[in-house]
Order: sequence, then structure tokens, then C-alpha cells
Amino acid sequence: MVGGSGPSDRNNDRCFPPIRRHLVSAGLAVLSYDKRGVGGSSGDRRDATMEDLAADAVAALDFLRAQPGVRPEAVGLFGHSEGGWVVLRAATARPGLPWMITNSCPGVTPAAQERYALAHALHLQHHAQQDIDSSLALFDRLVEAGRRDATFTEVKQLVESAGRKASLADYWADVDERLWEFLKHKQDHDPGPDALRLHCPHLAVFGGRDPLVPVDESIRLFSAWACHPDRHHQATLTAEVFPGANHRIQTERGTRLAPRYLSTLTQWIKDRTPLDS
Repeated sequence: MVGGSGPSDRNNDRCFPPIRRHLVSAGLAVLSYDKRGVGGSSGDRRDATMEDLAADAVAALDFLRAQPGVRPEAVGLFGHSEGGWVVLRAATARPGLPWMITNSCPGVTPAAQERYALAHALHLQHHAQQDIDSSLALFDRLVEAGRRDATFTEVKQLVESAGRKASLADYWADVDERLWEFLKHKQDHDPGPDALRLHCPHLAVFGGRDPLVPVDESIRLFSAWACHPDRHHQATLTAEVFPGANHRIQTERGTRLAPRYLSTLTQWIKDRTPLDS
């Protein structure tokens, strides 16, 4: 299990434990780990590229495969949110992978996903349309600044000259020089090439009311990649949307996992790796 963005530990901020418990009770061995620089892991996540994070996932995969009582040919990958991009990249390094699950993983780039999340949040906060438009325009300028490798001093001046919009506070508040360097090199990551190189069945899970991910667009993109003539014939796609669920596939204001979510994960995995063989 690979966690999402930010300083995610092995529990992915309490998101993973109930999923782990259910999978273990169904007879599956589960491994999740602290991201670089978090919990018991060395290094720094802000220095890590997608290749680095995928290499960590592959190392975890190989470690689990080597454990006594674990059938190595049955072990797959589960990635939540940003972790979905990570396992897509990791899967390309292990062509014999039997299955892969992405959980609330955007099919769009990080920049497009962040823009969608910002627009959604501003509408929920009932900002005036003029303020929403100007905030998104400023966000677009920051993305373009990242593409031309602008320094943190330059973008800080850009934000200050725009009046440090309160509506952009959630996105910009914690950005410092080091985080800016990380964000600008990550912002245009395209999951498409990795999806096209898949050799295994893919389950893409989404919450129907995810405020962070453009679900319709993500499903459209994953479907297009699954139908591409260059895609391996074993790389089937199953998309599951849980109505009313959020980014963590939770309902009832985030108090419980969506009905059928855990059973769907378990049954889908069992259908591809029979546990009695």
C-alpha cells in the first residue's frame, strides 16, 4: 500500500488501517510503509522524484514477496491518490505484476488536479465568481512560472503583487523555497505513458463526491488508455465509483468507508489471484 501526497506515513493519516484489517481478515498479507523522511524512514520526500517513489514501492513489493507464507506471484500494488501515480510507475518496472489498484488517483496532471481542487473549494466557500476567476488566473500564472523554472523569489513577488489572495491561502500558505522546487518539477507529471505500459489488470476506484479529483475526466482518460492499441491485452480496466463518497472513499461526512468498498477490493483481488491455489 502506497500513501498519498505530503508526509504520509504507513497509516496514510488513519486512512489505511481499516483497509489493512479487512484485507488481512480475508487472508491477504499487507505491507504499508512510511514515505521518505516520515516516521521511521530516512531521506526527504521533497527531494524525491516520481522515479524515486516508484523505486521505494518496488522495494516494498519485493520485500513482501520474499516473506515466508507469501505467494510472490500473487502480490500486487495499491496506491492512494498520489500513490496511484507511484504504483502506475512502479508497475512498469515489474511486468509480471498480477494486479494493481489505484484509489482516488487522478488521471490528469498534478497541476490540473490542484486547479480542479482549488476551483471546487472556492465554490464551496461561496467566493464571488470574480474572485474565483482571478484566483484561478493567478494559479495558472504560478503553473506557467514553474514551467519556466522561476525561482521562489519570483513567484513570491507574483503572489504578493496580486494581493496575497485569501482564496489562494490553502494552496499557497505552506509553500517555501524547498517546497516550490519540489512542486514545480512535479506539476506536469503525466500518468498516461505509465498507464499505456501496464501489463496487468487495473482497478481504478473513485468517490463520487471527491472534492480533489476530477472523477469524470480521470475515468475518461484511464478508459482511453485502456483502449489504446499499444496497451497490453492483459491490462484490463475496471472502474468503480462509490456514490456520495469523498477522496478517501468515505461517506457520512467522512465517518465510515462507503458500503461495498472493502468487499469490492477483496473480491476483485481474489478474482485475479485465487487464494486456494
